[in-house]
Amino acid sequence: MLVIPVKEGESIERALKKYKKKFERTGVMRELRDRQKYTKPSMERREQKLKAIYKQQLRQEEE
Repeated sequence: MLVIPVKEGESIERALKKYKKKFERTGVMRELRDRQKYTKPSMERREQKLKAIYKQQLRQEEE
């Protein structure tokens, strides 16, 4: 459970913004999305490898 301390006179919009930021940092939504579909470990490694190759190519093009 997330607890957001709200100071007296602080607007609700600001408190909501703090809540959303804190909630996003917990990674709950990311974990839920990951659990909705199963990917084999070999496919996860392959995707990570392809991303790394892509990033490396971008860096080389920059230089």
